[in-house]
Amino acid sequence: MKMRVGLVAVLSLAMLGAYLHAQFGTEAAKLDLVKVKDDLYVIHNDFVPGNTTALITSEGVVIVDDKFEIDHANIMAELKKVTSQPVKYVINTHFHGDHSGGNAKLQALSAQVVASEAARQKMVETKMPGLPNVTLENRLRLYVGGKRVEVHYFGRSHTNGDVVVLFPDHRVLAMGDMFTFGDATPQLVDYAGGGSAVEWTKTVDGALGLDFDTVVPGHGVVTTKQEVRKFRESTVSLRTKVHDMVSQKKSRAEIEKMLRSDFHFADLHVQLSLDGLLKELQ
Repeated sequence: MKMRVGLVAVLSLAMLGAYLHAQFGTEAAKLDLVKVKDDLYVIHNDFVPGNTTALITSEGVVIVDDKFEIDHANIMAELKKVTSQPVKYVINTHFHGDHSGGNAKLQALSAQVVASEAARQKMVETKMPGLPNVTLENRLRLYVGGKRVEVHYFGRSHTNGDVVVLFPDHRVLAMGDMFTFGDATPQLVDYAGGGSAVEWTKTVDGALGLDFDTVVPGHGVVTTKQEVRKFRESTVSLRTKVHDMVSQKKSRAEIEKMLRSDFHFADLHVQLSLDGLLKELQ
């Protein structure tokens, strides 16, 4: 039975990767370079793939997430607008291909890839290229060009391996898909990837305990800590409503309708999250 469950999980992970690539990874995204601070930028695009954050230092560039492989050339072109330094580190907030697809190309340029150990294991399971060279269990600090970068793991949320990246000198936090901003990017619990609606709230609480003002979401525009607090309350509301409807013996179709109307679930969210929510929140 354990072998069968494991196989189903791997197939579900592979399906998600194939879906994201087929829907969004077949042509390069149109990118915009958003200045957050004098040496900190977000390479942004609409919806998918995820945001890329770049810290410029005198000893190289530290980036958070690197979109799909097809976006690599355009990411490098955006970086060249503000620095001639090479990418020294890329931090994957989680294993999904729209956040880690450029790993192998950056490693070929001598960059080191950093991720949680759990994220690396998911990448191994699904035979993804560009496996991280450096992993962490709870916290990691990087010092590059006299600047500090902190990587924190607080537990399960979108997947079981999500990390956040703090730029303490700037009070900026890159959160990956632990926090997405805007109705077009609703909360997605990737159960095959180890995600949890129940644990998501306390994981966000861990991130909220860090010292920051500005937030780079996994998807959406740069925003503020207050929006993360609002998102945190939404995670509570989602699991409370689903639990209550399950307790009231509401049908799967009724719960799906509520999630689509109240939490802006799209087809992908229903496919990846609904059955897991019904099981976890019964």
